Amino acid sequence: MAASYELKAQARDRVGKGAARALRREGLLPAVIYGDKKPALPITIPVKETTLTLHKGGFLTQIGVIDVDGEKHQVIAKDFQLHPVRDDVLHVDFLRVTKGATFTIEIPVQFLNEDKCPGIKKGGVLNVVRHTVEMNVPADAIPEALEIDLANAQPGDTLHISAVTLPKGCEPTITDRDFTIATIAAPAGVKEADDDASEDGEAEGGDA
Repeated sequence: MAASYELKAQARDRVGKGAARALRREGLLPAVIYGDKKPALPITIPVKETTLTLHKGGFLTQIGVIDVDGEKHQVIAKDFQLHPVRDDVLHVDFLRVTKGATFTIEIPVQFLNEDKCPGIKKGGVLNVVRHTVEMNVPADAIPEALEIDLANAQPGDTLHISAVTLPKGCEPTITDRDFTIATIAAPAGVKEADDDASEDGEAEGGDA
């Protein structure tokens, strides 16, 4: 499993809000590595490098390496906390990655050929119902995104999970229905015309 990033870290024995604030003044972040039936490992990681890694995108779907005092741990970021005002990173939780492991991860949805979509060209609007999909994925084949091609989508179309070509070994956690990812909302004029036609049909039926 190739790693997308590597961060230097040190084990920490100080915990609590006061200790966390002191670490941040030193340019460090509190973090934890857990999972694989091993004790949680509190660590510190550098603020600058971690922030840059996070803003590159895909932080929660990429395998990384944390070098803790010379011992390398293969991990995936499970969660992170941001300051409510400044958006500074405050804390990161990492999950150990082992061969053959499967994770439940929110995978982002990416729409292709939006500029060529007939439904949008005709005045329709892409209405995204799910920006991410929770999926069970193998650790060695985590997709960066689920791709939906809009090249043939028409006004009024509904795009379900069945329209997505899922990477091998990946499956959504919702399996009991073909849930909606997005719709192409019909232009207002088209909808009004359809409504008028429907009303005319009902009127004609009533006169019969």
